[in-house]
Amino acid sequence: MAVKITETILRDAHQSLIATRMTTEQMLPIIDKMDKVGYHSVECWGGATFDASLRFLKEDPWERLRKLRAGFKNTKLQMLFRGQNILGYNHYSDDVVEYFVQKSIANGIDIIRIFDCFNDLRNLETAVKAANKEKGHAQIALSYTLGDAYTLDYWKDTARRIEEMGADSLCIKDMAGLLVPYEAEKLVKALKEGTKLPIQLHTHYTSGVASMTYLKAVEAGCDIIDTAISPFSMGTSQPATEVMVETFKGTQYDTGLDQNLLAEIADYFRPMQEEALKTGLLNPKVMGVNIKTLLYQVPGGMLSNLVSQLKEAHAEDKYYQVLEEIPRVRKDFGEPPLVTPSSQIVGTQAVLNVLQGERYKMITKESKKVLGGEFGQTIKPFNPEVQKKAIGDAEPITCRPADKIAPQLAKFEEDIKEWKQQDEDVLSYALFPQVAMEFFKYRQAQQTKVDVNAADTKNQAYPV
Repeated sequence: MAVKITETILRDAHQSLIATRMTTEQMLPIIDKMDKVGYHSVECWGGATFDASLRFLKEDPWERLRKLRAGFKNTKLQMLFRGQNILGYNHYSDDVVEYFVQKSIANGIDIIRIFDCFNDLRNLETAVKAANKEKGHAQIALSYTLGDAYTLDYWKDTARRIEEMGADSLCIKDMAGLLVPYEAEKLVKALKEGTKLPIQLHTHYTSGVASMTYLKAVEAGCDIIDTAISPFSMGTSQPATEVMVETFKGTQYDTGLDQNLLAEIADYFRPMQEEALKTGLLNPKVMGVNIKTLLYQVPGGMLSNLVSQLKEAHAEDKYYQVLEEIPRVRKDFGEPPLVTPSSQIVGTQAVLNVLQGERYKMITKESKKVLGGEFGQTIKPFNPEVQKKAIGDAEPITCRPADKIAPQLAKFEEDIKEWKQQDEDVLSYALFPQVAMEFFKYRQAQQTKVDVNAADTKNQAYPV
């Protein structure tokens, strides 16, 4: 059975290597060629692209999606969606989640990959139902992690529950590159026993094993793999598309994709990679293998955050103490997978514990939210002493956190009515109020400038 390929160059590849700085204008000229490849899908939206478009590129992410949709006539478009967090960092009310799913599909998304940083399936229900209602493809992603609670039976049982929830496919989301080849084989076989859904595998090359992991997973029955065209592959990105196509060539898993066409696409992106290296946007460090990922089970992005936090505190000598503290904090917090935002929360708390010389002397606002149940339920219970220290006698939330959030959409609509130029503006504002506001002001200033220039041209007297 041919293995299918999801291309990540327009989302995760540049998010992982060049801080999500690829512009829409850089993407558009190559779409026609990419559309001829025969990819299963192209991941091009969601994740950090939404925030980065507004904040750093001064682009409307909705406009980007519409332009990509117009160019990709034959290829399914895919996005990454953080469950009840959507693309932000807090939980939103159900009406906001439903409206975001509706507008994403209306503007051109076919497949929505939905995940939760705790694998708390209650936080995925609203988004899955909304995608089903809009006739979109709802893919639920399991955030892969290690720990004695994460047995094959746990994954198998979760896969069964995901199918019952109404998902159309299942993804193993290995954000830290922790899934090694023979474990991938066992995991895919177990999931196949738990569900009839198609299984996709997403990993990062951070620890150096990703392409071997794909090989063993595909042999075990994995249906789809995520890859990145070579100039933006490897390191903290995905295995190279061309390499995986060549690996399966002539076998029962042959992708049937054309290497000549892929080479032309790679040629288009190569100067972009060279430019990013020259300007320092692409740090050669992220192109290598970081085996500490496997030793400490810490995602690559989290490691770099850690280093910068310690640098600011002039405490770089405490690096290894912090690395040893991370698993302890994670245990106190119920052993969650380390993925946005749980990775940042656990990492920052570990840094504080080491720098203060006393564990939990200072507890961050986010840590208190986690221990108060605001992000949902973890696989294991929280450490009761640490929880008590964080939230005192307050009653922790045990229901689905969003059940406590009243509808928010009407208020957001009211807040931006004088700036609104399209329905989708309210969603940009809901997720990133300050950043979106700055963008709306920038957009208006640009439009005013264009109008003034047009008027000037009109009023010029031309010689007869």
